[in-house]
Amino acid sequence: MNFWTIRNDSDLMTERSKVGDEAKTWDKIILGLSGITYMISIVIAGLDSGRFQWSPKFHWIIYAIGIILTIIGQLIFLSARKENKYFSSVVRIQTDRGHIVCDTGIYKIVRHPGYLGMTISLVALPLLTGSVWSFIPIVIAEILLFIRTYFEDEALKKELLGYSDYARRTRQRLIPKIW
Repeated sequence: MNFWTIRNDSDLMTERSKVGDEAKTWDKIILGLSGITYMISIVIAGLDSGRFQWSPKFHWIIYAIGIILTIIGQLIFLSARKENKYFSSVVRIQTDRGHIVCDTGIYKIVRHPGYLGMTISLVALPLLTGSVWSFIPIVIAEILLFIRTYFEDEALKKELLGYSDYARRTRQRLIPKIW
């Protein structure tokens, strides 16, 4: 699915596959912690819903909600990535590609719709796996995502021409009508 949304944009494919040499130090730290936290949530979910059955059985509606939230989260994430030709795995100003502010499509609603999609998908994971205990690392992952959103937003305001004006027009960073 990820490949299909950017297959016709070779610049974006190249950008998304970079290791992130130019990434901010704070971004590397948050990404590392997020990856570890996500892996812990998968392990806990597997141990919980598979081997040890720590959580009570979920009603099928809970699993269905998890599926729906995953689809919604991924659609938001993929539409954000498709809309923004500077969508990158790491926080960096892409001066080598003529980086400009993306303020169209879903970016008119929130400034970081990719993170909104990830937030929704993360919440869906414990519902999909039937693991109450996997909510603990997911909450930590969500906090890290909020912190990353804040730091990225501040970096863009300082470093990307026109972003401060965009931030005044599009008030919410991540959650429509809230933050």
